[in-house]
Amino acid sequence: MTFAELCAMKCAPLKGAQNALAKETIAEWLPALSGWQLAADGSHIFKNFSFPDFSGALAFVNALGWIAERENHHPDIDMGWGRCKVRFSTHDVGGISRNDFICAAKTEALLNP
Repeated sequence: MTFAELCAMKCAPLKGAQNALAKETIAEWLPALSGWQLAADGSHIFKNFSFPDFSGALAFVNALGWIAERENHHPDIDMGWGRCKVRFSTHDVGGISRNDFICAAKTEALLNP
């Protein structure tokens, strides 16, 4: 899966463990997302973003919020002065789904179109 392919996709409602991505698929798709990592426990994908100030981080979070609402798939966000950590997982599948990769790509495209 490429970055462009992920950005072009739309999230769809997913429920059940059958929609969780296999470890092999996660490992195959992760390189398409520059700087994104798999959590040590395999529960989510994440990236730490840096900004020159608070307002830059806040603007990023607000733009990300718009994407999350449009896709109906919401990240966990830890934001502070000049920093933002974004984590995606899909609670309804008990792991990581294609929706997490779609939204991570769209998040990445905010800063690296």
